[in-house]
Amino acid sequence: MSSDWQKVELSKLVNFQTGKLDSNAAEENGTYPFFTCSPTTLTINSYAFDCEAVLLAGNNASGIFPVKYFNGKFNAYQRTYVITPIDKQVVNPQWLYFRIQFVTNELQQMSVGTATKFLTKKILDAYEVALPSYEEQTRIADILWSIQNKIELNRQTNQTLEQIAQTLFKSWFVDFEPTRAKIAAKEAGASPEEIERVAMCVISGKTPDQLAQLPAETQQNLQTTAALFPDALVDSELGEIPEGWEILPLDGIAEIIMGQSPNGDSYNENGEGELLINGPVEFGEYHPKKIKWTTSPTKFSDDKDLIVCVRGSTTGRYVKSDGKYCLGRGVCAIRSKNNQQAFVDQLFKHCLEKLLTHATGSTFPSWNGPVLKNYKVNAAISELSANYSSLVQEFEDQISLNAVSIQDLSNLRDALLPKLLSGELAI
Repeated sequence: MSSDWQKVELSKLVNFQTGKLDSNAAEENGTYPFFTCSPTTLTINSYAFDCEAVLLAGNNASGIFPVKYFNGKFNAYQRTYVITPIDKQVVNPQWLYFRIQFVTNELQQMSVGTATKFLTKKILDAYEVALPSYEEQTRIADILWSIQNKIELNRQTNQTLEQIAQTLFKSWFVDFEPTRAKIAAKEAGASPEEIERVAMCVISGKTPDQLAQLPAETQQNLQTTAALFPDALVDSELGEIPEGWEILPLDGIAEIIMGQSPNGDSYNENGEGELLINGPVEFGEYHPKKIKWTTSPTKFSDDKDLIVCVRGSTTGRYVKSDGKYCLGRGVCAIRSKNNQQAFVDQLFKHCLEKLLTHATGSTFPSWNGPVLKNYKVNAAISELSANYSSLVQEFEDQISLNAVSIQDLSNLRDALLPKLLSGELAI
C-alpha cells in the first residue's frame, strides 16, 4: 500500500441503504433498471433512487455477490445494498465500484448463513479499505473504466449481431415471412414479377421505393434469395412448412459428436497434450476456457463447432469451439454436415427450449446421443440455409473476434486491478 494511503472502515466513507421491493416486482421492458441479487439487471416502471451508486448483492445461495455501478434513476430489491459516498469529495463512486468488486472473494469468506449466504451491514460497516486521495481515485477509475467501456462496447456489439442473426432466422425459418408474403400477393392476383418483388421487400426490410434505390447487384442478390422461397405452405408433422422443405432428424443435417472422458490421470493444467473440455467449468463468455489438457484424448471438436453441455443442471449451455478440443463426457459437439454451421447454430438455439423437455432424469438431467440425433427439425432447403449461413457467418466471425478482444481486455483489467488498488502501480 502507498505510504500516504490510509485504511478506513467503510462505515466512515459510505452510506448503506437497501431497496424496499421483492425480487418478483420486476416488470418486463420496464423504464428503469431494477437491481436484485442476480447478476442480471432487471427492469421496472418505478424508481426509488436517483443517484450515482454502487449496487452490491446482500445475499446469494452460492455466496457470489454481484457488484454493479449505476448513475441515474433506478430501483432495488430489499436485499440489495445501495452504496453512496458520505462525502463526494472524499470517495469517487467509480473507484468504489472497482474497490468493492476487488474484494468480493474476501467478503464471500466473511458472509454468514448456511443454505443462503448473507452479507450483513455489520460486516460491511467494519470492513477496511485502503483510501488514496480523491485525485488518485479518479485516475485509477479512469484507467479501469476505459478498459471496462471497451469490454462493454464489444459485448453490446455482439448482442446486436446475435439479435440480427436470430431475427433473420425467425423471419425465414420460423415465421416463413417471405413465403407468407408471396402467398398473400399471389392471392391478390399479383404477377410473378410482383410476387418476387414483395418477397424481396420482406427479406430486405425495404419499401418498394427503397428497394428500387438499391444497387443493381444488391437487387440481384435479393431476387436470387426471394426465388428460393416457395409460394405455398403444406402440412407436416411439425405443423405448416413451406412447400418442398423437409422434416429431418437433427443428425440429418449435423454430426452429433458425444464426448467421452479420457483417463482421469491424464488430466493436467500444464499444457500437456490436447485441450480438454468436460463441461461449463471450461466455458468462457463465447469460446471455451483453456484451463485443462489431457494426454489421453478421445473425441474431438473442430473449429466453429457448437459445443454443448449434455449433463447436469447446465444441460443446454453452449460455446463456440475456436479450435481442436478433446470432448469429455459432459459435452457434445454439433457440426454442420454441409458447411452451413451458422444455420445449424441458430437452428439448435431455436430448438433449445423444446429440446430441454426431452432431457432425462429429474435431479441430474441429461441428453444422450439418440435424443439429440433423432430430434426432428425443419431443415428448409439446402440452397436457402446455405444463403443464410453465408450472410450470418460474417456476424459469427465478428462476434468471435470481439469475444477474443473481451477476454484480452478482461485479462488486462484483472492484472491492473490489484496493482492499482494497492498502490503498487504508481500513476
